[in-house]
Amino acid sequence: MEVLQTRQQLKTWRSKVHGSVGFVPTMGALHEGHLALVRQSLNENPWTLISIFVNPRQFGPTEDYHRYPRNLEADLRLLENLGASAVFAPPVEEIYSPEDEIHISLTRMSRLWCGNYRRGHFDGVALVLAKFFHLVHPTRAYFGEKDFQQVRLVEKMVEELFFPIQIVRVPTVRESDGLAMSSRNTYLSPRGRAQAIALYKTLQYIQTLIPTHLNVEELLREGRSYLTERFPEVQLEYLAIVDEYSLELIEHLHQSAHPRALIAAHVEGVRLIDNMPLRVGD
Repeated sequence: MEVLQTRQQLKTWRSKVHGSVGFVPTMGALHEGHLALVRQSLNENPWTLISIFVNPRQFGPTEDYHRYPRNLEADLRLLENLGASAVFAPPVEEIYSPEDEIHISLTRMSRLWCGNYRRGHFDGVALVLAKFFHLVHPTRAYFGEKDFQQVRLVEKMVEELFFPIQIVRVPTVRESDGLAMSSRNTYLSPRGRAQAIALYKTLQYIQTLIPTHLNVEELLREGRSYLTERFPEVQLEYLAIVDEYSLELIEHLHQSAHPRALIAAHVEGVRLIDNMPLRVGD
């Protein structure tokens, strides 16, 4: 497995490989959710490259950029054991310069849900991915559905900017109790960790109310009550049921062929997100 730290090293590596290249962009602190993306890429491509880069442009001024977990040596061991082809782990100055003037400004979809609470976050995600897509020239890029709004925005960006890349969604990987795997879970105390399953449990509860409840306002009201009564220490940021394609709120489950419930909440000051496709049936 090659470890690449500069754009030139990446360019040299890319010029030597032939056939499809799978790309898995990460911010490191790898867990089984990331490894599921890598495994799928390894199964579908002769070459798999993983980026490890904590992107400063997607963190707000009060967010956790400086304390975001970093453990490059452990990450590299995991990826080498899986059989990854290469890792691109550049320093910040290799990707950004103080003289940079180009930004990407997303519109409607980026301002919904997480974007409403993390202004500029998705603009920063789009910018770094556009840079990486141009550098890597991947055939396929792999993203976990845990960050579902991000997945949809990446799909939209690739479609509108004509990137010749297939975006592959990989289902959310969960702990045995249902908690969606996240690098930020490491911030939680044992007590907070026990509370964090509130997000998944709330989504599950909403699913159990279908098909007797199809009105979205009723489902959301019941979901909020469930969360408040059973997990009083969890601070709900938003709970929504949307059309999976547009991410717009719907009023009735039959309005969408693919309704999805989205949730974000704070546990011990740690912001966690989750989502679940809703099965409606006939």
